[in-house]
Amino acid sequence: MIRLLLVDDQSLVRQGLKAILSLETDLEIVGMAENGEEAIAQVEALQPDVILMDVRMPVMNGANATRIICEKYPQMKILVLSTYDEERDVSDVIRAGAKGYLLKDMPSEELVNAIRCVNSGYAQLAPGLLERIVNKTSSPVNTSPSTSPPLTELTTRELDVAKLVATGATNQEIAEQLYISESTVKTHINSIFHRLNLKNRAQLAIYANSAFGHAAPI
Repeated sequence: MIRLLLVDDQSLVRQGLKAILSLETDLEIVGMAENGEEAIAQVEALQPDVILMDVRMPVMNGANATRIICEKYPQMKILVLSTYDEERDVSDVIRAGAKGYLLKDMPSEELVNAIRCVNSGYAQLAPGLLERIVNKTSSPVNTSPSTSPPLTELTTRELDVAKLVATGATNQEIAEQLYISESTVKTHINSIFHRLNLKNRAQLAIYANSAFGHAAPI
């Protein structure tokens, strides 16, 4: 069972999401909040697996709430669901530690699948967002060289894995293409996160796409 916390300043949206997601037998709505401060207060008590987080909210916005939650609970998975697809909003929440960014006009079945994917550790980005971010910024994850080591810090195998992550490949697909086990893929990805000071797969995909010029083939 995937425990969900719904965070949105509009009651109609919260109730609509609850009605849709409650139909799934593997999803449980454990709480709802109308701003970032409420979300932070509920996280400790409810311990959700996945948080559906809005971006633009009063009192505290989604990016700030995401940053605070991820710093205190690094295992927490936050999936942003927003009306807006502006690059700054996307970059802010990904840098804060969100596992993905989706738009509210997406089909409900795709949202359900995205929740399951994020809970399993996969990043999720709405179609077209990755390309727009890469095109808009030359250093999408961090602007400081001291906090964004170059890709030369990676081993040859880690570079291979990073390039495949940039294409959107799953761990299984990476394992099959490189003839290694999925557990080895996970080990390489965790090592990449550590070496490049990245927090999640979404950041790595954005970083690698920028560095490789939209995922150069290995």
